Amino acid sequence: MSKNFVFGILVCVAGIICTSCKDNKAESEIPPHTDNPNVLFIAIDDLNDWVGCLKGHPQVRTPNIDRLASRGVLFTNAHTQSPICNPSRTSILTGYRPSTTGVYGLSPSIRDVPELKDIVTLPQYFSKNGYTTFSAGKIFHGGYGRRDTDTEFDSLGPGSRVKTKPPSKIIGTTPGGNNPLMDWGKFPLKAEETSDWEVASWAVDVLNGQPKSPYFLSVGFFLPHVPLYSPEEWYDLYPKENLQLPPILENDREDTPRSSWYNHWDVPEPRLKWTLENGQHKNLVQAYLAAISFVDSQVGKVLDALEANGQSKNTIVVLWSDHGYHLGEKEITGKNTLWERSTRVPLIFAGPNIVEGGTYDFPVELLDVYPTLNDLCGLPQKTDLEGHSLLPQFGNPNTHRPWPAITTNNWNNHTIRTKDWRYIRYADGSEELYDMKKDPNEWNNLISDAQFRPIADNLGKWLPKVNTPPHVGNYLRILEYRDGQPFWQGNKILPEDPIPGI
Repeated sequence: MSKNFVFGILVCVAGIICTSCKDNKAESEIPPHTDNPNVLFIAIDDLNDWVGCLKGHPQVRTPNIDRLASRGVLFTNAHTQSPICNPSRTSILTGYRPSTTGVYGLSPSIRDVPELKDIVTLPQYFSKNGYTTFSAGKIFHGGYGRRDTDTEFDSLGPGSRVKTKPPSKIIGTTPGGNNPLMDWGKFPLKAEETSDWEVASWAVDVLNGQPKSPYFLSVGFFLPHVPLYSPEEWYDLYPKENLQLPPILENDREDTPRSSWYNHWDVPEPRLKWTLENGQHKNLVQAYLAAISFVDSQVGKVLDALEANGQSKNTIVVLWSDHGYHLGEKEITGKNTLWERSTRVPLIFAGPNIVEGGTYDFPVELLDVYPTLNDLCGLPQKTDLEGHSLLPQFGNPNTHRPWPAITTNNWNNHTIRTKDWRYIRYADGSEELYDMKKDPNEWNNLISDAQFRPIADNLGKWLPKVNTPPHVGNYLRILEYRDGQPFWQGNKILPEDPIPGI
């Protein structure tokens, strides 16, 4: 990239942000609303489509998430803006794409970037419009939003953390630095010894206290993020002797470009090869399913408190996950990809004036949550947001949306997801194309077949026109291109370098 190109992008983005700041000032002067519905904002970390109502895994048990879907609208084809925590959460909470903000990795937080420090986030916008905001658990990534100098929420509960650990890692030493988070398995653990139990209990206490309306209560659950430590009883739901593993194709990456590896070039999540060689694949799947069901029980605890206190009829509930997770598909575990297992997430809206038992199967984005909540709660339109309100889709499953879902993984790596197709273009120009109707596992890359070139070209028109260079910070999960050469976390990737872990 030339210096002039980089400067041009920064000027463009700065213009967007400055316009946003001016609009926000005007919007914040609107008098508070006192008769609007409350909001219960439930975030779940690293949860893919392995949810009963989404049918992502045939054995998963999520009765509480399923009952929430039954009394609201389930978006069956929802996708994240980034398959990694920080940029995904930055996007949903600011209303901007990663390609606009330049936040692609596990750092920095938005307030550490001069161009972004004045953005009005979703909870701040509700606060400016008369809502009292509460938060517990993981909403923003890491510790941001919880520091003494942060102004995202009015009241804070416990944060997310790993409270109780086994004496040593259950699965032993793992490649990629033996990260302590890379662990899973059963050990004596009580529900109240988990962070998620603590977060749910705090939310229940807030609801039992009958907070003055309108309020915005955000509840962020840690599991099924690694380490996958859940109370023993939840493992018993998934006995290993009849556990179904996800569909996996041997040598699945043979028809994908080498650059498809660059976004997860050297990560602590073990590759499928390691889990198979070390007898851990089935253990990982069991632990992931157990964690999902345990978190579902904590979601249920909060929903029960909402109903018991007579607040469900005047509360919009939105449940979402920041991104998906691979359990061996595409030869990896973890996230950081532009395929379905990383991008597809649960998204449910329920509450007053929302049809019960509705489903919508066309692609939508987490970016749409901010404007949708504004509409549902009668707040003024925030015109700088890059998402689109889902209000027209409530109650009308056939309403066509002209926009696809766009996911970005590091600078200038994007995927375009329509109802029937997935198109991927990487920063080096290499591509993939999948017929999602005939090939939902994305096993057959069609890009080399000339008859599909017009489809790829048409989808390519949706690629973001602005691609802000990354704010590299400490380089966590950052892929850069310097003079056309890929650099992963500051280290150059050479053409002859072997793919780590393969």
